[in-house]
Parts: sequence; C-alpha cells; structure tokens
Amino acid sequence: MSQTDRRAEVREFLSSRRARITPDQAGLPAYGGNRRVKGLRREEVALLAGVSIDYYVRMERGNLAGASDGVLDAVSRALQLDEAEREHLFDLARSAEPGPRRRSNPPTSVRPAVQQVLDAISDAPAWVRNGRHDIVAMNRLGRALYSPVLADPRRPANTTRFVYLDPAAPEFFVDWDRIANDAAAMLRLEAGRAPHDRKLIELVGELSTRSEVFRKRWASHDVQFHRSGHKRLRHPVVGQLDLNFESMELPSEPGLVLNVYTAAPDSHAADGLKLLASWAATLDTTRPLSANP
Repeated sequence: MSQTDRRAEVREFLSSRRARITPDQAGLPAYGGNRRVKGLRREEVALLAGVSIDYYVRMERGNLAGASDGVLDAVSRALQLDEAEREHLFDLARSAEPGPRRRSNPPTSVRPAVQQVLDAISDAPAWVRNGRHDIVAMNRLGRALYSPVLADPRRPANTTRFVYLDPAAPEFFVDWDRIANDAAAMLRLEAGRAPHDRKLIELVGELSTRSEVFRKRWASHDVQFHRSGHKRLRHPVVGQLDLNFESMELPSEPGLVLNVYTAAPDSHAADGLKLLASWAATLDTTRPLSANP
C-alpha cells in the first residue's frame, strides 16, 4: 500500500465512521434542522475526543503519524468504534509510523504437529486459514464439508474468492449475503494489519475487478472479527447443515486461525455430519491444499 493509498484509507475510514453517528447518538445538541453533513461534523468529533479541530482535521485527511495511543483511544470513543474498528484504527496508525517497510508473508502451510491436531479431530470439520483466507490445512471431514470450495483447481483455495467469484457459492452458503459481508469486512481488517502483503493486494484487486458486489462492500470500509457463530451450509451430498463454528488463533503459528464446525447433539445436522464422514472416507486426501499442482 503506497502512502497515498494509506492516507486515502484513513480518510475514508474515519469519515465513514463519523457519518453514521448523529448528534443525538453522541449526546450533543443539534442546532438547527438543516445540517449540511451526514452524521457528526469534524469539529464535533474533535470536541468529543478532546483534541483541537485542526488536529482532528489533519487525522481525517489521512495523517496519523505521531498520534498517541491516548488520542487514538479518544477518537475511538468519540466515533463509537467497536473492538474491531478500534484495532483497525490502531493498525492504520502503526503503518503510518516511519521506519523500515515491513513485508508480510502470511503462512501458507502448517507444521506436521498442527496437521496431527487437525487429524485428531475426527467428528468435526476443522481447517486452518491465514489472514487473506487461504486454506492451508484441513482434516478429512473439513475437506468433505468444503468440497465445493476445493473444486476450483487453483491453489491455495481461498474462501473469499469462492464466495464472490464462484457461481456455486450462493447455493452452498444459505445465508450468502451475510457471508459475503463478513468476508469483505474480515479481509479489510487484514489489509489494515498487513498493508504490504502483495498477495493480499492482488486478491483485493482481482475481487474488485471481477465483482461489483465486492467493490461496493469493500468501499463501505466495514471491519469485523469472526470468532464464533452459526453457519448454514447446503452441501451437495448430504443437504443442509446448520452448524456452530469457533475460530481460534494459533499462538504457535502467528497469522493462522483454526476453524472448527460442530452440530448440536441429536440434531439433523449431527446426522448429516455422520453421513458426511462416511462420504469423506471415499475422498482423495492426497491433493495438496497450499501449493499449485
């Protein structure tokens, strides 16, 4: 990400967060009925954050260099940022600091010990991804569950590319619209953490070029964590599966996240996972996940 791109990212993120907050939500009086800006004015954010108007204007123009943690916290509170948005603001500020350019190379494989952990999870689909949503390792049930994603011969398989560019995605993900929103917001968060990741930049460029839906959602500058929740999948072999998921960072593998899907006991989805396990036994698991053939 060039300095110009980074400044534009900061400007658009802060202005979009400011635009969504009304004076009433911020606890401020709204003088007059004809406000010329959507949301708060810059001077109102500065007042709430306890900084000068000139200083906040400089920040919103994209210059976060030298902003202290205290100032960033104050602006976060003024703009009512959630946890993911606050982290994104801090990431943008870190990238503004002078110093050697840090090149990010998210892992594209796992140690044998991590694969052994995955393989030991025999009753639940489990897989590991990096920050740009490349699938780097899976257990047998994970391969079976995500077989539509893995059908694309391109490696590494990428879940966000599948969501936005594969025509099978809306059929596979029952709640495709929400999944697409989540994927773009998670990728935007990663872009703040790793602004110089060349492959991430290439992925965003590909998705922006080929998907108008992605372009619109990327332009919203929304960010979010994806730690746990509910996911409904329509599998081509076993039908619909309503699953819970947990996403856990691997402390021993910085940049990698373990995802595990489970079904409620004695549920239709639990029966579906048993059927999926039977089908998984017939699959070829020798095909690599993270290297091009």
